[in-house]
Amino acid sequence: MFRGRGVIGVACVLALAACAPAETASRPGPEAPATTAKAPERTPVPSGPPGVKPRKGEVRPIPRTGGLPPVISSIPTERKVVFLTIDDGWEQDPGFVRQVRDQRIPITAFAMRDAVEAKGTPDESGGPARFIGAGKWGYFRQLRDAGVPVENHTLTHPNLRLLGYPAQRREICAAAKLIGKEIGTRPTLFRPPFGNYNADTLRAAKSCGMSAVLLWTATVQPGGKIAYQVPDKKLRPGDILLLHFRPNLARDFRILVNKIKRRGYELGDLQAYLAAAQPR
Repeated sequence: MFRGRGVIGVACVLALAACAPAETASRPGPEAPATTAKAPERTPVPSGPPGVKPRKGEVRPIPRTGGLPPVISSIPTERKVVFLTIDDGWEQDPGFVRQVRDQRIPITAFAMRDAVEAKGTPDESGGPARFIGAGKWGYFRQLRDAGVPVENHTLTHPNLRLLGYPAQRREICAAAKLIGKEIGTRPTLFRPPFGNYNADTLRAAKSCGMSAVLLWTATVQPGGKIAYQVPDKKLRPGDILLLHFRPNLARDFRILVNKIKRRGYELGDLQAYLAAAQPR
């Protein structure tokens, strides 16, 4: 931006030196006083996963389920905190990554292979798509580097209730293996497509290393609108909100986060709250 101005300044200095008398030009002048430029202070970057953490004794235990992963729709807390989750992976909007990274917004992604790799028909309910499969797994590695845990949403997004145990296990275990390979960490949370599951799903999830099955209490629609599953149409402490990688994601996400904060809620670190809710 200042390149042109610097060139003019150098030219002027050279011109003055050329026009000066020889003895003046060669005579050493007084030394300029030494100055030490002060380096600008850096704002320390917070470390660790973003989001508020549970206070001691804040979270009630989630009941045991006979050795199978618990099915969780909300976190048992009275604190005004909610949790953001996002499914599939079709629309890979770079603006969304920037928001999550620069504002340290806590969110958990549930990746589905066919969506991440742009196989099949994308979700365009938010408008015309612009970034379908733009970065594929590289995009999810950017999310990982921004502090986003990448969890399991199957390979092909089937209705698991229509599949037997072996087919369900293939969908969940193969997705877990792929995510571990591409992201570097195997997932431990599972979200069943459409929220549909049965006893075979829970058994398969356990055999694939899943510690919990995550559902939701409200969905986020295009435009950042929250669709509640409760009669009073309000956020409640511990709500888990479900988003999707849809067109206009960065815009809708900004609207959503501002709406949540205006209502006096904090955004929580889901993994920290789940750990606090595990029965001792």
